[in-house]
Amino acid sequence: MDKKIISAAGFFGMTAVILGAFGAHALKKLLTIDQLTSFETGVKYQMYHALFLLFLGLSSQISYKIKKTIFILIVSGIVCFSGSIYLLSTTAITNVNFKSIGFITPIGGLLLIVAWGILMIHFLKKKA
Repeated sequence: MDKKIISAAGFFGMTAVILGAFGAHALKKLLTIDQLTSFETGVKYQMYHALFLLFLGLSSQISYKIKKTIFILIVSGIVCFSGSIYLLSTTAITNVNFKSIGFITPIGGLLLIVAWGILMIHFLKKKA
């Protein structure tokens, strides 16, 4: 499981850097300031959670069951939260109206919050 988690961390970290560079260079001329800011928010949260996955995969203090749960929540959260932000913020250049998927963004955010909450509860319950 750790190999899978760390590999996912590498993938999401790498694609966050690629998308960040793409936003800073190619999209800078095509998107409004608000759209670019939104895109950058998706990139930031993707990178934050790639680092969370790296921590998760390297930690020996978290059980397999908890790791698996957090892993599923984080991957789903990144795809829903950051993925929907990428699509919604680039609507002007894709000419595809993604507004109908806007409800996915807060669901993704909630998945990320729940993952952090599970981590917090896991460590609060741990005996010293």
